[in-house]
Amino acid sequence: MVYASSSNYSLPQEEEEEEDTPLLTNSPLLSSKFKTLANIFIAIVGAGVLGLPYSFKRTGWVMGLFMLFIVAFLTYHCMMLLVHTRRKLESSFMGFSKIKSFGDLGFTISGPIGRFAVDSMIVLSQSAFCVSYLIFISTTLAFLTTDKNETASFFLGLSPKVLFLWGCFPFQLGLNSIPTLTHLAPLSIFADGVDIAAKGAVMVEDVFVFFKNKPDLEAFRGFSVFLYGIGVAVYAFEGIGMVLPLESETKDKEKFGSVLGIGMGIISVLFGAFGALGYFAYGEDTKDIITTNLGPGVVSAFVQLGLCINLFFTFPLMMNPVYEVVERRLCGSRYCLWLRWLLVLLVSLVAILVPNFADFLSLVGSSVCVILGFELGWRCIVPDVAIVVFGIVIAVTGTWSSLVVIISSKA
Repeated sequence: MVYASSSNYSLPQEEEEEEDTPLLTNSPLLSSKFKTLANIFIAIVGAGVLGLPYSFKRTGWVMGLFMLFIVAFLTYHCMMLLVHTRRKLESSFMGFSKIKSFGDLGFTISGPIGRFAVDSMIVLSQSAFCVSYLIFISTTLAFLTTDKNETASFFLGLSPKVLFLWGCFPFQLGLNSIPTLTHLAPLSIFADGVDIAAKGAVMVEDVFVFFKNKPDLEAFRGFSVFLYGIGVAVYAFEGIGMVLPLESETKDKEKFGSVLGIGMGIISVLFGAFGALGYFAYGEDTKDIITTNLGPGVVSAFVQLGLCINLFFTFPLMMNPVYEVVERRLCGSRYCLWLRWLLVLLVSLVAILVPNFADFLSLVGSSVCVILGFELGWRCIVPDVAIVVFGIVIAVTGTWSSLVVIISSKA
């Protein structure tokens, strides 16, 4: 293992800590175990869960649950590897400043090349999450407000989905102009409350629909859809990019592993229940975004609008790591308004080009999300190498499979 020591690419010194913008908060106070658990939920639970029922339809519900729990365990294991790697480097080797981010960790292990590789994956993964948010918001609003197909021409040759996406654009420019996350905290708390209520309402509705319809269900659809299911499952646990900042802000760092494990366990059960109940309710009619299955009605509209509100205000939060990387590399870590606006525009354009929400989840999960991990120590080399090999195989084959599905659906 090679450790970086070039003075031209040094880590930020601890005395500069107050000048930096932390990923989750500007407050110097450390988080209690309860607040850490709450932050874990905020970081991990996102739009990916909405594609799980459709994934269960494609893979079969037993295979879907199996893959989901396997991915949850591997995600937790890799998160803790990252934490232990940082702790070992900070405590065992002289000359290293405090490692604050994935980029710092990549630099410490492999120098400038490592930092560039990790920064690239962070930018791609976080941007992809935001693309999925815009796809969900625009698709859902189009479904709620028109009786036309979401992709059919509606006004000036534009589909309802595209019109709503561009309608969100100026508001996102305003939200993403806010230089720090502290000012977004009240909106984020409100959005998380709405999200919990909305997802709970979806699961309750699924139970009633299941007992009413009792559709035919498939438990296992073969290994041909294995890669698709793995990609969606990996994407659903989208918080790996936030694990180092979360651990940094924890008051009792020795308990972080157990708190993260509890959080991942609860989230895994909730994800499994959400995916299974959605598929049980609608069977072969399950759509790529489960909320579009709810049909008309006040409750349905409230649920879907609630999810849209959550993702709308989560967008600038998830783009923050992207801004940190790009502004650090292009603007000397200085705030740059036009660069942020350009990134929002690029993300919006990608969202317009993607035809299917769940297929996009599989693509992102199969490509960039499986790469964010590090190996630590000879004692764990066999399982860690197995995870790396597994990740590379899924990244290559899953990306190819998802691209084929997306391209064929546009043809």
